[in-house]
Amino acid sequence: MIPIKILSDNDVKVILDIRNTVACVENAYLLKANNQARLFPLISEDLSEGKADMDIKSGILNGEDTFGLKLVAWFGENEKQGLPPLTGLTMIFDLKTGLPKAIINARYLTAMRTGAAGAIGIKYLSKTDSEVLLVAGTGFQAVFQIAAAISVKPSLKKVYIYNPLRYQSAMKLQCSIKEELGKITNDIGDLGNCMWLQRIDSVDFIAVDNAAKALEETDTVITITPSRKAYISNEWVMPGTHFSCIGADMPGKQEIDEKIFEVARVFVDDIHQASSVGETQTPIKSDIIDEKHITEIGYLINGTIKGRTSDKDITIFDSTGIALQDLTVSNFLIKKAEELNIGTAVYI
Repeated sequence: MIPIKILSDNDVKVILDIRNTVACVENAYLLKANNQARLFPLISEDLSEGKADMDIKSGILNGEDTFGLKLVAWFGENEKQGLPPLTGLTMIFDLKTGLPKAIINARYLTAMRTGAAGAIGIKYLSKTDSEVLLVAGTGFQAVFQIAAAISVKPSLKKVYIYNPLRYQSAMKLQCSIKEELGKITNDIGDLGNCMWLQRIDSVDFIAVDNAAKALEETDTVITITPSRKAYISNEWVMPGTHFSCIGADMPGKQEIDEKIFEVARVFVDDIHQASSVGETQTPIKSDIIDEKHITEIGYLINGTIKGRTSDKDITIFDSTGIALQDLTVSNFLIKKAEELNIGTAVYI
């Protein structure tokens, strides 16, 4: 009889906070850069173009004696039926024995680790005194991107909310954003989330319908849409802007003008994956850059290379989402679940 820990979405919500998620995702990048982890080939498929897709991401953490996979699916029309648009499962195995350790609902885990990834790009690549953030995209993931960004960057004072297709969606998110952010735990040690609620109240959230005008005073940009056509033009970008590009994670997806890459310092979570399915795929196909112009962010975190060299640098972090993020966060969840006696044990 082999025991397996089962963690529901609610279990994950009880355990997981922004602070620890960011730490786990940073550790995933470090393990990869230090050759203590590696990725297996990505399986990614459109189930219904523009409406539904799925992928299977897997890998190995030699530094944490773990291997595993996550199957996640996005169904954009689910919200109309009162269903979550993002669903999936993470499966964790022991590297020493091959035995399964846990099955974890991947919905909240994915949202939190994806938000953490965008924020890590901001933490390491945006200007030190960045005050204005533009978030392009108003779907489920936008809230987690905003949460992690304002958590890791205390200087942020204003967040512009932009939807390339529907200004009404940006207005709707503006009205609900503080309430939604308040549902997320920033630091499990902050009893009552009091300090986090104060942080939320210190930020102005403003819906905008003109990205070009908003970019005139924006320091930092997060893109998180399923777009297949650039909606941010190179001509609108001011010196010193940082982009965390999150939405492009399949062939054909694109959010920003590929010409921005001509002058930007470009960082990614994984070179091969970003080049084939990330925001970086378009400038590579257009021969604007090649893989020699790209650096994995783990080498920036471990101090091997430098990131921003001046306040005039334009920087890009292209995060396609890698399995190592899911594995490090899952290991944290398993450990905390045991400490707190959370979850269900089953035997197979």
